[in-house]
Amino acid sequence: QLQASGGGLVQAGGSLRLSCVASGSIFNIQVMSWHRQTPGKKRELVAAINSGGGATYVDSIRGRFTISRDNAKKTVYLQMNSLKREDTATYYCAVAPGNYWGQGTQVTVSS
Repeated sequence: QLQASGGGLVQAGGSLRLSCVASGSIFNIQVMSWHRQTPGKKRELVAAINSGGGATYVDSIRGRFTISRDNAKKTVYLQMNSLKREDTATYYCAVAPGNYWGQGTQVTVSS
């Protein structure tokens, strides 16, 4: 239902852009969000954006990451700049209502 892409290996200080496309069967998307998880830790919300473009961010990435969306394409993006080693995680997209989740895309930041 959700297809995420854009992860990869990048050096600290570098940038990546994640994308997540919702399938045509998902309608009336209100909130699109990105979450991340590392082994042994709970999945955490990174950023979310509502249908009007209002965004919220976790403090650890504020000022470095930007979430955006294209409603016509049912796509949410996460522009990640100034990446740090602690940003290494599997990143998941999600939409609400409906609680749909993408398959996850790995982001690895090397020193």
